[in-house]
Amino acid sequence: MPKYGEVHAVPEAMPFQRGFHARRGHLLDRHVRDMAWLLDSPDLLDSTAPPWQGRIASLTPYLGPAVDHWLQQLDRDPSALHELIAKHAFNRLGRYSELLLAFFLHHLGILHAHGLQVRAGKNETLGEFDFLLWDHDRQSDGAPGLVHWEFATKYYLLEQGDAAARFETLVGPNLADTLGAKMRKIFERQLALSQHPAAQALLPQPVIAAQALIKGWLFYCVQDQDRSPIPGLSADHCKGFWRPLAELDEIEHDSFLILPRLHWLAPARELLDACVDREKLGHSLQEHFAQDSLPVMIALMERDGAYAVEIERGFIVPDDWTRRAGQFVRSD
Repeated sequence: MPKYGEVHAVPEAMPFQRGFHARRGHLLDRHVRDMAWLLDSPDLLDSTAPPWQGRIASLTPYLGPAVDHWLQQLDRDPSALHELIAKHAFNRLGRYSELLLAFFLHHLGILHAHGLQVRAGKNETLGEFDFLLWDHDRQSDGAPGLVHWEFATKYYLLEQGDAAARFETLVGPNLADTLGAKMRKIFERQLALSQHPAAQALLPQPVIAAQALIKGWLFYCVQDQDRSPIPGLSADHCKGFWRPLAELDEIEHDSFLILPRLHWLAPARELLDACVDREKLGHSLQEHFAQDSLPVMIALMERDGAYAVEIERGFIVPDDWTRRAGQFVRSD
């Protein structure tokens, strides 16, 4: 896989939230709003960047007025979506995101399979196809082409210790991976699954394209917000901030919401009573970090009638996170 470029910069924050509320503020159901974010949000990666060799998928070709109308109808009666979610007991954001995407692709009538496992014998799993789709614009022997998509919804913080911002310095909040490691895994292993004989035996016809669809948010410390984009990233990707707990009082705002992991997709919209002030937020964070070192995502909230809507989001990290993140990046 080609190496990523290195620069001394990252992108200036942009208010994706305000645009989302303007376009999708009429949607009230949380799961439908999450679906809308999945469809509306910019791709995390620039599909035209040379490192990706044209293997980045996008939902943009499938969107339009008909999808807008479908979302409105779904919001008025989300029972089918709720029933599907209720059938799957999960606590992983990735699985939740996959379920939403599968629901949408099924609605379009292009979904062949979701989560198809490939095994070598009874006890060895070679991998799993996230999505197999029919592409009517790319024919194979007069029939719609079969396309393999690997899908991920990812959240990374730019570690500030290195002078050069690069994919290896975008680290997961739990310090378990980097965006560079994730992309190598997808491109070098997962997108090659259809070439294995055991996978080919499961397919109705050969796969004509294997691509990655990557959504998510990237988070930058205050000092990094005026830097230039990292090559390979979409210039308009969803952005937020990160700060150590010791800098909480430097956030100039007075209404906050703690976002549980399964609420990390769409910009938040909650009743006013769900929000907390700075003092209560500080107490909650101190209690959390006394028992857990995992960063906490918060939303800065603004009143909108009887509700509050998110205008910005970020991770609050424990005060030793910066040191540990630096050690992780330089030991990877």
